[in-house]
Amino acid sequence: MAIERTFSIIKPDATRRNLTGKINTLFEENGLSIIAQKRIQMSRAHAESFYGVHAARPFFKDLVEFMVSGPVVVQVLEGENAVAKNRDLMGATNPANAAEGTIRKLFAESIEANSVHGSDSAENAAIEIAYFFAGLELVG
Repeated sequence: MAIERTFSIIKPDATRRNLTGKINTLFEENGLSIIAQKRIQMSRAHAESFYGVHAARPFFKDLVEFMVSGPVVVQVLEGENAVAKNRDLMGATNPANAAEGTIRKLFAESIEANSVHGSDSAENAAIEIAYFFAGLELVG
């Protein structure tokens, strides 16, 4: 099994409800180490750029509005098969379809306010990590 890194965002709905510690506990209890983490307030330009791949989709404007509505916690997770492990821990995008015990089943308020974002591939993880973190900030 390969040790890899993935990117995670704890979204405004979760930070507003002080769920950062509970979500991080789930990551750590499932073999993922948090090797970089910071709480930020995304600007509109930052959110539009980060989610630019979705710019043509009907939900883009609402997604950007949501992501700038409050602070987020951006972080880098490391562990064996970190991308797949994090995707499994997050659960389905729609919390109604998420498996019991997943982050979205436990904490999401809606399909939009679903508490977390996670990279969908190792390639995207590298891009997303570099978007928010300098190399010296990654302490594994």
